[in-house]
Amino acid sequence: MNRARLLVFNAALGPLDYRVPEGMAVEPGSVVVAPLGPRQIVGIVWERERLPGSEVPDSRLRPLAEVLPVRPLAPPLRRLIEWTADYYCAPLAAVARMALASGAALRGGGTTTEYRLSGREPERMTPQRAAALDALVDEQATIRELAERASVSEGVLRGMVNTGLLEPVVVDLDRPYPRARPDFAKPLLSEAQGAAAAVLENSVRARMFAPFLLDGVTGSGKTECYFEAVAAALDEGRQVLVLLPEIALTEHFLRRFADRFGTAPVLWHSSLKSTERRRAWRAIADGGAQVVVGARSALFLPYADLGLIVVDEAHETSFKQDDGVRYNARDVAVIRARFESIPVILASATPALESLHLAANGTYTKLDLPDRFGGAQLPDVRIVDLCTDQPERGRWLAPPLVAGMRERLARGEQSLLFLNRRGYAPLTLCRHCGYRFQCPNCSAWLVEHRLSRRLACHHCGHQVPVPEACPECATPDCLVACGPGVERIADEVAELMPEARVAMVTSDTLSSPGKVAEFVEMAESGAIDVIVGTQLVTKGYHFPQLTLVGVVDADLGLEGGDLRAAERTYQQVAQVGGRAGRGEKPGEVMIQTRHPETAVIAALAAYDRDAFYAAETEARRDAGAPPFGRWAAIIVSSEDEAEAREAARALGGTRPNLPDVDVLGPAPAPMALLRGRHRYRLLVLARRSAELQRIIREWLGGLDFPPGIRIAVDIDPYSFM
Repeated sequence: MNRARLLVFNAALGPLDYRVPEGMAVEPGSVVVAPLGPRQIVGIVWERERLPGSEVPDSRLRPLAEVLPVRPLAPPLRRLIEWTADYYCAPLAAVARMALASGAALRGGGTTTEYRLSGREPERMTPQRAAALDALVDEQATIRELAERASVSEGVLRGMVNTGLLEPVVVDLDRPYPRARPDFAKPLLSEAQGAAAAVLENSVRARMFAPFLLDGVTGSGKTECYFEAVAAALDEGRQVLVLLPEIALTEHFLRRFADRFGTAPVLWHSSLKSTERRRAWRAIADGGAQVVVGARSALFLPYADLGLIVVDEAHETSFKQDDGVRYNARDVAVIRARFESIPVILASATPALESLHLAANGTYTKLDLPDRFGGAQLPDVRIVDLCTDQPERGRWLAPPLVAGMRERLARGEQSLLFLNRRGYAPLTLCRHCGYRFQCPNCSAWLVEHRLSRRLACHHCGHQVPVPEACPECATPDCLVACGPGVERIADEVAELMPEARVAMVTSDTLSSPGKVAEFVEMAESGAIDVIVGTQLVTKGYHFPQLTLVGVVDADLGLEGGDLRAAERTYQQVAQVGGRAGRGEKPGEVMIQTRHPETAVIAALAAYDRDAFYAAETEARRDAGAPPFGRWAAIIVSSEDEAEAREAARALGGTRPNLPDVDVLGPAPAPMALLRGRHRYRLLVLARRSAELQRIIREWLGGLDFPPGIRIAVDIDPYSFM
């Protein structure tokens, strides 16, 4: 090649052409450094025919500066980047950036210096040093990262280095990871597990694209089943990617993985230190990382020889990215497997309706695990009608649920209460004048958090201290909490059963892998009697002494008119109910509701998943909703409300007039103000025959908007806020 076309990470620039200096070897996928004006930028060499751009005469081309010492991005990954950008109407550069997710990893090896507590006693103690000493136990990282974790300035930590409280540690940036052993501890599988595992193992060894839906009830041993496919890939010397929906699940998963394969897998998620991220990226790219367990972004990393993809808890909506490139990792995982010619396993006890539909029409191969492992029985389900079994005034737990918890406490068993609402109360108001605390940046109430004594917005992060008096009428001691959050439920349990040891499980309390590990250890050892948690407790955990699950408000998820509200409620309640009775003791699930006649509640009570999904499927078919139709959301936003409104009207006024496409809106979004931006939404409903992405690109491409306007396209939306 004597000239190269680069994909650069600035969507406004488009592709750029450069001259390849004599003696420099580049190929499609090469990661290079190129001059742009007075500075240098990183780009990826791309096939010219796949990256249209204007032709520049050879005489005007500037030479490439350098080829970076990393493997070129392989053709399957480049095709995945193109497909994702095309399908989700996203800039190609924004998708490609995810493949080069660690800029520091693009250079060669070497060492860096990290710091850890030395164990010395301080001669002079300050509040900042005391906070750092408490926060940095068992931590080792750079000064900047330690400062973030301890919430102190870098100057405080540099002073601690000078006085010997922190000591330097030289770290090899590219030290290899321990090797996993496929034969380390082979499990004893049930007949159903063995049959499913054999199909998956054979598929891995065949090295062909094959999508599987591993559908097993909670506690059926899906993880052990797909671990055999992981072992087969390791036998073949190939890499494996396991996607998990929540970072909080990784600690529990790591233990199970290490028990099976003798060492932990390589982690990839947003909480990694920069040196960990760099080491992981380079090991993934050169093949040293055998098994990678990560969040959705791990899907775009440049694996040297990928042999299997597993999407665990594949029904989880957190696999859908809600900003930036709005992709669904579950669906993109299947596409990557197709480009790589490898199998992909979607594992779930409550699969998404779209996945079940693809299995029914033969696109996916469905493998069933209908029974719990080891003869354990599914828990009994009891519906608690809150209209007849009313909680005491000022309380939220009905008498039957309280009685069940007391029985478990007396028997030395554990209970779990599920409420998908963080904080103490979702709304705080003044009983004197009615003033409500609202976020200044969002159309949302501030949620009271009594543990941190703050009022917080769960959308933008805005926080204020709880005031002593109403800011509107200045009346003191007049604020009242309305409705329950998990903190309020935990307080109620402590009042009703003061002898019970209560643990609260939310993203606020389990904010690091270490805290997750501590919680799991306490629960498994019997040091916790009652767990009160949000959706973090609905999946992945196995506590043998947990025999009662109480769903505090099963109706909560059915509010708001979301397309998938009933399906999501079924999945959440079924998943959290599946935590009960996983050991030798039988389990029970109590579901508190004011609408026991609702189809989803009736299906949960009768264990009739098939009937529920059949009814949901027909309702979607009648409405032309996914998977029978295609939906896309277009969100118009601006810091100026009038500007956003006018832009949305202009967009709606030029809507496509096509027989297989309908456009609803524009209308103010349910979350009309988010992070200081006013938002309007349009919803595009299209038949399967419509070329939805092409229609949207042509529609939006013909319009010009003021600089303050942002247009976001969400293909296959999950959030309707």
